[in-house]
Amino acid sequence: MVKFMQAQYPPGTRIRLNSMSDPYSPVPSGTEGVVDLVDDAGSIHMKWDNGRTLAIVPGEDSFTVLPPKLETLKLYMPLTAEFYEPNEYGDLDENGVTLEGEELRGYESQIAAALKKYRMPEEAERGLMYWYDKNDGLNRKVYAAVFTVETRNRELWGVAECRVAGELTGAELETLKSYLEGQAADGWGEGFEQQEIRVGGKSELYVHLWNSDAWSIQTEQERFEQEQTGGITLAQSM
Repeated sequence: MVKFMQAQYPPGTRIRLNSMSDPYSPVPSGTEGVVDLVDDAGSIHMKWDNGRTLAIVPGEDSFTVLPPKLETLKLYMPLTAEFYEPNEYGDLDENGVTLEGEELRGYESQIAAALKKYRMPEEAERGLMYWYDKNDGLNRKVYAAVFTVETRNRELWGVAECRVAGELTGAELETLKSYLEGQAADGWGEGFEQQEIRVGGKSELYVHLWNSDAWSIQTEQERFEQEQTGGITLAQSM
């Protein structure tokens, strides 16, 4: 029974207290907090938002499990593309020109739309995490991940936009990066780079999410060297 409860209420599970039977110093009804641990007696030890730590006793106290608060984590990667434009006869030139981040800024809306259009029906809810087949902490914490683009420092970057519940450990972040690199290089991105993106009439772009052995995928802090404190910064959803 205890093992079942530990699986049902893992650390970080968010709970709202409806009522507490403690006659001396109960936590006020309506208080929210997160699970710290479930002990061997089955009591749920809490970290309440008001700073208290009084445990919940299932069967005696009434509470509601809340959906996790999802926050946004962006991982940035360099973009390149092959650009083909019509020759003097109106046919596409066989020799494309390679464009990089700064040169791709003018095509941000077209590339973003193409990335969204290429998403498969199975990816509607979880994006690339639909294809992640491991039942581990990363799968439970990263609700969804999709590829998009964003202009930063006058360059267009590929972005893996992730919806995350809780805080990723260093090992989980590296696993996530490795998984997304595989999708950019050999999985999702390999199919996407074969899709033509029409720009400027008859011209075409073929965008590469992954492009070379020097390629990397990094957090906002790592990529743009912004000063941050307290580890990975996530943008909380409203």
